[in-house]
Formats: sequence, structure tokens, C-alpha cells
Amino acid sequence: MAPGLIPGIRRSEGRSFAAALFFWGTISPVQSFSQTGITIYLHPMKLIALTAALAVAVAPTSSALIESVGTITGTVRNSITQEVVVGATVKLEGTKLGTYTNTKGEFTIKNIPPKSYTVVVSSVGFKSKSLFNTLVTSGNVASLGIEIEPDLTKASSIDVEVRSFGKRSETPLSVQSLTTEEIRSNPGGNFDISRVLQALPGVGGATGGASFRNDITIRGGGPSENVYYLDGIEIPQINHFATQGSAGGPAGILNVSFIEDVNLSSSSFGSGYDNALSSVIAIKQKDGNSEKLQGNFRLSATEVAATADGPVSENTTVIASARKSYLDFLFAAIDLPIRPNYWDFQFRTTTKIDNKTTLNVIGVGAIDVFRYGVPRETSLEKEYVLRAAPSVDQWNYTIGASLRKALDNGQVFVSLSRNMFDNKLQRTKEARAGSPAEKVFDVSSREIENKFRLEYTQVASNISYKTGVQAQYVKYTNTTFNKLNDFVTLNFDSKIDFFKYGVYADASTSFFNDRLRASAGLRTDGNTFMETGNEIWRTFSPRAALSFIIDSSWSINATVGRYYKIPQYPILGFRDTGSGLVNTGASYIGTTHYVAGVEYMPEPSIRVTFEGFYKIYDGYPISTLDGISLANQGTNFGIIGNEPVISDGKGRAYGAELFFQKKLTENFFTTISYTLLYSEFTSLNSDKYIPSAWDFRHLVSGIVGYKFENGWEFGGKIRYAGGSPYTPYDTTVSRQLFILNGFGQLDFTRLNNERLRAFRQVDVRIDKKWSFTSWSLDLFIDVQNALAFSLDAPSQYTFTRTADNADWASSDGQPVRPDGSNAIPVFIDNSSTLVTPTIGVIIEF
Repeated sequence: MAPGLIPGIRRSEGRSFAAALFFWGTISPVQSFSQTGITIYLHPMKLIALTAALAVAVAPTSSALIESVGTITGTVRNSITQEVVVGATVKLEGTKLGTYTNTKGEFTIKNIPPKSYTVVVSSVGFKSKSLFNTLVTSGNVASLGIEIEPDLTKASSIDVEVRSFGKRSETPLSVQSLTTEEIRSNPGGNFDISRVLQALPGVGGATGGASFRNDITIRGGGPSENVYYLDGIEIPQINHFATQGSAGGPAGILNVSFIEDVNLSSSSFGSGYDNALSSVIAIKQKDGNSEKLQGNFRLSATEVAATADGPVSENTTVIASARKSYLDFLFAAIDLPIRPNYWDFQFRTTTKIDNKTTLNVIGVGAIDVFRYGVPRETSLEKEYVLRAAPSVDQWNYTIGASLRKALDNGQVFVSLSRNMFDNKLQRTKEARAGSPAEKVFDVSSREIENKFRLEYTQVASNISYKTGVQAQYVKYTNTTFNKLNDFVTLNFDSKIDFFKYGVYADASTSFFNDRLRASAGLRTDGNTFMETGNEIWRTFSPRAALSFIIDSSWSINATVGRYYKIPQYPILGFRDTGSGLVNTGASYIGTTHYVAGVEYMPEPSIRVTFEGFYKIYDGYPISTLDGISLANQGTNFGIIGNEPVISDGKGRAYGAELFFQKKLTENFFTTISYTLLYSEFTSLNSDKYIPSAWDFRHLVSGIVGYKFENGWEFGGKIRYAGGSPYTPYDTTVSRQLFILNGFGQLDFTRLNNERLRAFRQVDVRIDKKWSFTSWSLDLFIDVQNALAFSLDAPSQYTFTRTADNADWASSDGQPVRPDGSNAIPVFIDNSSTLVTPTIGVIIEF
């Protein structure tokens, strides 16, 4: 877990909130909280046995399965022009099933026995494409939107099959691709994109006591350095109870039923993406089913979700979903003091105006409420959570429309979108003898972005180029009251609005019969708020990539690129007590990536890569309150950057990655990765590099899965991370301020001087699927930390309570004084060996 890092709340408070949510991440219906911690009432192996018994008990007779067949439909398009491809061959590998696309580029394959297939698409003048692990059930029609790449070098002697690993000309390396089924069946993934990504090479995430969170840290960069795109439209928030200024949180918003594939680029970003320092995560949603109205229902230990999709008219389809958690009822029943509750909603419509023009409208929204309840039986741990963490009220949405129109040898993409994030945090100092309850922390902030994007792509001979413009109108408000101590209080009301803009261009080509592929791009950004915002030469960000194809299996790849990110809105909108804007002199955060590697693909389903990377940072914001770099922040709850900063920080992250992936063939798939990683940043008025919160040194992950012929599936996942750095407490200052703040104060003169023990976790998942005539059933059990490894986390500083837990204990028998001088400090052990089993069911109809 990152070392307590929330400015505006003060940094320790964020970790307190993480301690509260730690219980969220480790509770299931078979667990209960007691004064000594979490007690497992049913052993995970007994749960597995129970699941197997239940699967046998509800198994249908063979006669019920005889007529169980499924259907695949879809559209095949040219990846560059978006024109439909007529007469393309679509077949299921290893079977005699297949068809051709019609004059609209559409295809349908019916009477398919339910299981997972590899879909192979080919057409004259195009590179063939394989889509692995395409699941067919009798409940839902599988809808595919397939893009195939033109073969611009027809004289090439090299095999021109394209494997679905997400690579493009501008990103020949540092890219990973996941299908919807890989996300859905990921052990410990809980149908959550962010959790699944944490098993990919170079992805650290939060570890130890914060491992329940969805934070993504890539190659030594913090969670705020990633950007997310949904069907070409940026979506700033993808998690419930999100950290403002970042994107992490304990539960994902996006519904996996919508997703066709996810591409993660950890370097060599296309110039069309702004604000990316560590990664671009591009999510492609599927079209609604054009055959019939269909849906699915999912019930798990913590939530219930429903999805429906189908045709609206001859040319329009829709897919929509809603999800509701019932954690608040569950936690009340097992006497936890926290009451988290959330809703989320999602929709997508697709209208095929003609064979060359498609209109998509998307929407994603969430409502999050975090409250506290008085426990029936109290304890030191529960009392700490009640006093240290703020209540949370959040809601957010993104809505947008995009139009793609095919042109002769090109395409135009236009999008309009709006996103809004409303965040309210509040904490009250407890009432004590002689003093009433007192509000000590209250933040109410709102971010609004209105975005426009226009992009034109053209192909001439074997040269492809792309140009585009982006514009945004931003409004940000923030009302903050934060009593740091008896002498210092932050109290301001801030409202700002301004424009952001960017222009970019990319070009790619190949030489020597496609053996040498090259791409280059340039981008620049500006804004009307910062003092140097309109000096666009400051953000010129060139990038280039080369790929040499040795033969049909081996290639050598290299990229170099410069990237920029505007500081978070809480930084730009921060004011002092005199209501003056403090951080208008902040600059764009910059980073330069150098990456080189080799790739070996002996067959379409197998990929081995080895890459080395070096990233240099400059202009990183550093807090002038405590002197530490904001690069360390992002895995806590609340808000990042609500404080005065100076853009003087430097950083570096470097290492190497080894990755092996086998897509699903012959019922088996696996991934194995190892990353050597160093991440270091400077502090205020110092050029000394200090390990950051993401300096894991060693990252290991592996996933294995097997699909049996009778509907049983098994999956396992292992994650290992070297001990993450953390900052110890300043016990003197902690004692003085604990009664006011309810949490300990970190000693930033010893920033990240300590390390946790290494993080280890093994997750296991077992599914049993049945396909009936017109519906299907999936019963699953998912066990997180199945081997009960110890999950280490920094201890929490608090004061000892009296025997009846009614007040703080003191060394002299008198009430604890406001400065805590007669209190009895104690540390709460945050380590845990919790095992979290969950049983769930998915029904498709």
C-alpha cells in the first residue's frame, strides 16, 4: 500500500480510509468480523466441494442439452477506412462451420455447439486475423465487430497473419490485449477490467492491505498517469469511490458484458491520446445483438447486475445494464462499522447509417455512498475506522457520441462527449467531555469536461497517416475546509473554467517488402489557464517507432517518445486562505520513454516478448506543505493535489520485462511474466532520488486456465510483488494531533525508508456451465488468496481505549488532554492472512 498520501485530507487520513475499505475487500457471506479480526466459518475447500455438489445436483439431463446450440454474428470492416469488407471468409477453427460476409459486411453462423472457439477471418488483399477464446452459449448470441488490416505489401514473402495481441504500427511493442472472455473468467478478477490488468507485465497495482483496490501502476508510474478510452471517447472515472485526480478505487464501473476487447499500451502511445504518461487503456465495446432481444443476469456475494441488448430498428441496436451492490446490508448484518453502497449504469447504441457511416452513442454513470454505522460490539479497530476516515458521496457520468465515416482510402472520426465528477468528503471530530462534535474536514468538488475530437486517416500506397484536433471546455469547483491543526486551517471556495486544446499527426510506412516498419508522430497541447499554457512549443512531443521483421516468428522493436500531462484539476484550482489561486505557475508534467525489445511468435496463439525500458520524468508537482512528490500518490481515497505545489520534481523508472502468452487453443491458455523494476523520484529542494511507492523491484504474475469438454472450467492466478516502500510515523507529532485528526502523522524526513514484506497471492476459480435450448447457466466459485498468504500493510497509529471502549485510556487516569500527552499510543497490526471465497451465478437468456 502506498505510504498514506492524500493532500487536503492530510496524507495519513487516506491510509485510514484504506484501512476501513480493507474490510470491504476481504468480506464475503461466509466471513464475520470479530475483535481479533476476520473469522472464516467455511473453509474454501469445503466451498469448492459444495459448489461441485451443487453443480451435480442441478445438472440437466442429457436430453435437455441435445438441442443446445449457439450463434455468432458480426460485421467485418477495413481497420483503416472502416468500410465493410464484402465476401470475407469467417470460419471456426477446427470445425467445418463458416460463412462469408454479405454486401453489408455482415455474417451469421448458426447451430454452433456451445464452447469456446477461435474465429479466423480472411479476405483477398487483407491480413488474416484470429480471434481466440470466443465463447458461444445457447443463451446469448455472440456479436463481434471485427477489423482486418489491408495488406499493403502484396509482394511480401513474410506470413501476413495478424494475431489478436493489439499491436499497431505506432505501437509495435509494450502492448497487451484481452478479450471479454479472458476478463470474465479471470481468477480473482471479479469481472473487473482493472483487476485483470494487474496480472499483466509491468503492472504493479496496490498490494498488501490495499490489494482489494483497482489501482493500476505501470512500469513505476502512479495510477494518475494512465488514461482510459471507451470506443474512442476518454472516460476519466472507471471505478467506484474513485480517488479524485487519479482513477483507482475498490470496484470497477464498467460492465464486462459490453466489452469486446481491451488493449493496454505501456509505451509508444499514438499521438491521438493526450495526458498519458504511463499507459493508454483502450476499451472496445461490442455492438448490441441484431438478431433478437437477449439479456443476462449476474448475482455474486456483493452485487447484482442485469444486462439487455437487441435491435431497436433495422439499422440500430442497443445494449444497456444496471448494477446494485448490497454491501451496506451485508456489513450491517456482520457488524462492520462501514456502509458502502453503489449503483452503476451503462448503455451503447449503434446505428449503421449506411455501409460507410456508423454512429455510436455511449453512456456510463455511477452513484457511490460511503457511510458509517455504530457497531453492536465495539473494538479498538472499529473505533479507529469510525474516527479516522471521512464519509463519501460521489457520482459521475460520461456520455458521448461518435461518428465514423469511411472515405476512399481513409476515414473520418468525430466525437462529442461530456463527463462530470461530483465528490463530497466529510469528517467530524468526535464529541468528548467538555467539547461538542466538530467538523474538521469538508471537501465538495466538481469536475466538468466538454470534449470535441476530429480525426482524419488516409492511406496512400504503403503510407498511412493520421491528423487530428482536440478541444475541451473545463469547469472545476472546490469548496474546502480542512483543519490541519489548532493553528492552521485551509478554508477556500474555488471556481475556475478554461479551454484545453491539442493537435497531432501520425505517419507510418514500411520498407523492404514489409520487413522494416516505421512510424512517427508529433503532438502539442495548450490551455488558457496556466501562465505558460498557450506556449505550445513547451509541449511539443515527438515520438517514433521501428520494427524489423526477421522472419515469420522473430522481430526486433524499438520506440522513443515524449509525452505530457496537465496537472490535476485540484492542483490548478487550489487557493490560499486569501482566495488567491496558488498553482497557476504549475507546468505540464513531462516524461520521455526509451523502449527496445524482441518478440517471438512461433504460431498465431503463442507470443514471447523481452523488453527493456527507461522513463525520465520532469516537472512533477511537489507539495510545499510536506516536500514530497505527488508521484507517490494514487492508491488512497479522497483527492490528490488539493494543496500548494511546485513543478520542480524529477523522476526515473527503469527495468526489463519477460512475457509469455498462449491464447486459448486445445482448451488450454496461460500467461507468465516477470518484471524487474526501479522507480525513484526527487523531493522538494533536493536532487536525491528516493524510491517511490511503486518501487517493487520484482513483479511476477501468472495465469493458467483449462476448459474441459463437459462445461467445467478451472483457472488459477498467482501474483508476487517485492515489498513496497512506506513511510514510518512521526510519533511525537502523531501524539500531539491525534485527538484532532484521528490518525497518525507520517515522518516525511524518512520518506519511504521502510519496506513491507513481499506481496504474494494465489487466486482460484472454478466454473460449471450448462447450455439449454434458449438459455444458459454458469455457476462459479472464486477464491482470493486461496493459500492464505500474509498480506502485509503498515500498522495504524492510535490511542489505547478504556476497557469498556467508552473513551481513550490515559497514563494518569484523567481524561486524555488535547495534545495527547497523557494518552497511551498503540499500533494496530494491519497484516492479514484472509481467504475470500465467493459463489456466484450468471444466467443468459
